Amino acid sequence: MLTIFNRKELMTTYSLDQQAKIRERLSAHNIAYTVKTVGRSDTRGRTGSFGENPAVHYGYIIFVHKNDYEKAQGVLGGHL
Repeated sequence: MLTIFNRKELMTTYSLDQQAKIRERLSAHNIAYTVKTVGRSDTRGRTGSFGENPAVHYGYIIFVHKNDYEKAQGVLGGHL
């Protein structure tokens, strides 16, 4: 079971496609993970959205169990 006490941040990405590829690779190697989605749209009301890239409105933080961290790095190593 993955909790905030036994997890470690593997990586952060702003790409939905990259996030999906990472999840596929981790699942294929039976590595448990969680994804935290962070939205940046809260500033839009104050500053507007002109000139902002809509592809980076959400960030995806991927966590794995701290005991699986090195294995996960090896699985992802340079393939994304």
